[in-house]
Amino acid sequence: MKSQLTIALALSAVTTAALAGPIEEQIRFRQSAYSFLGWNTAKIKAQAVDHPETFNKDQVIAAANAIAAAANSGILDQLYGPGTDQGTGWKPTRLKPEYFQKQAEVKELEATFIKEANELQKVADDGDVADIKAQFGKLGASCKGCHDLIRVRE
Repeated sequence: MKSQLTIALALSAVTTAALAGPIEEQIRFRQSAYSFLGWNTAKIKAQAVDHPETFNKDQVIAAANAIAAAANSGILDQLYGPGTDQGTGWKPTRLKPEYFQKQAEVKELEATFIKEANELQKVADDGDVADIKAQFGKLGASCKGCHDLIRVRE
């Protein structure tokens, strides 16, 4: 729990700094936050989906805690300032301009992501690979819902 609080505080500090900066900086921080989430989801996928025979409960718990901390920190909601649908961070943004007109749908998807991330954290703590795999699928579906709504496909 202490590491989750540490992650949340660090993400909050980064978010505050990003919002004070130019659009390109907000985009970089947003892209970095999603890379962090992607890295942690990849760790869970490798353990519970691709190679359950090498399952390491501690690694899955750590990754699930990191995902839940990011989800609950509010960082994902705060790095979408006006104009961040254009520009370049580490690479060109893939945010659809209609993001700003679809706030009700985005908030719903965000709530679902937070719920699924928190549930994944609980399931990971129990350590049942089948349950983790099933909940990981629900988390992935919540990510896909948002990607389909507001992210330009590459």
